[in-house]
Amino acid sequence: MTYGSADSAPDSPAPAAGHPSAVLDLLGLLAYAELVAFFRLTDNAELAPTLAAKGELAGLAATEYAHYKRVHGRLAELGADPEEAMGPFVEPLDAWHARTRPQSWLESLVKAYVGDGIAGDFYRKVAERADDDTRALAQTVLSESDRGEFIAAHVRAAVAEDPALAGRLSLWARRLVGEALSQAQVVATARVELASLLTAEEGETESEPGDLAAVSRMFAKLTDTHNARLEAMGLSG
Repeated sequence: MTYGSADSAPDSPAPAAGHPSAVLDLLGLLAYAELVAFFRLTDNAELAPTLAAKGELAGLAATEYAHYKRVHGRLAELGADPEEAMGPFVEPLDAWHARTRPQSWLESLVKAYVGDGIAGDFYRKVAERADDDTRALAQTVLSESDRGEFIAAHVRAAVAEDPALAGRLSLWARRLVGEALSQAQVVATARVELASLLTAEEGETESEPGDLAAVSRMFAKLTDTHNARLEAMGLSG
């Protein structure tokens, strides 16, 4: 894969025109998010109540690590230092995970589906404003079909067995979305180029860097997907 126009030299890829730093920021953010997802799913596997569930989660964790390696490799192909590109996002993502530490296995599953899912939706939305190759890579590494099916089935079964769980887990999911918005606002304020990319909407004037209202508007557009996840887990009511 290469970046740039048809006139670009095939062996000299460059990030999307107009947003070179933003594309590297996006890839750095994705790389660290995937690495942390690997760690979290590994932790979730230790909490799983059955060997079958432990095995499933271990497989999902391995997939996240493979995604991390793809993005890490892409950064290297572009001539960037992958660790340097990830560096600005370590503190905000770690802080988000510290604020949303699950207290049970079911809470960890909801977080992996809803919390990471809404963040993934956000990253995909940002990637829509990048070049074709970055957008395609983001869509690939942010795929959640296997994870979603596994988590939804386990949460539905738990709620069917104990309906009182639905209210508590729904509140937890709502908190996760609020915390994800706060995380996105921190990143938008700190990373000017990335903020310019993520707040540029089709048909709108590009927002000022760090425009937190624009970040909130983007999150509001992700409501349908979020509600679909809740419904899949039996938490929509």
